[in-house]
Amino acid sequence: MSKVLEHIQNNPQDAQRLVGIKYQQLEKLLEQAIELNKHKRELSSLKKVRIIAAGGGRKPKLSPKEQIILTLTYLRHTTTFQLLGIQFGVSETTANDTFNYWLPLLRELLPSSLLEQAKKTPTTARLLKKRDFN
Repeated sequence: MSKVLEHIQNNPQDAQRLVGIKYQQLEKLLEQAIELNKHKRELSSLKKVRIIAAGGGRKPKLSPKEQIILTLTYLRHTTTFQLLGIQFGVSETTANDTFNYWLPLLRELLPSSLLEQAKKTPTTARLLKKRDFN
């Protein structure tokens, strides 16, 4: 478990400062995002034609909860992916890929007002506007 997620679970009062939303909101968001992710993966797997059985490959280093926390941490603090990778114990590329995977899912779940709360700086807003996530 990443130290950030562990800290939030041990100190729920710090959730807003660390990821931009209250602990209760974070818990609900984690549940809903994981469920949405599961649903989208199931739909995707139905369309695939498999030659090799499912379940192969390397397991991810971060749990879905940790991946979501990584994404929210980036939105809140707009740090570099290198520092984010160090914080969560993954590579810079993995941190970037994780962020780009979860952001569209979070945009589906969060009302824009909560997503704006998670974003702290105008720089993040500009980055998100440049990308088309629909």
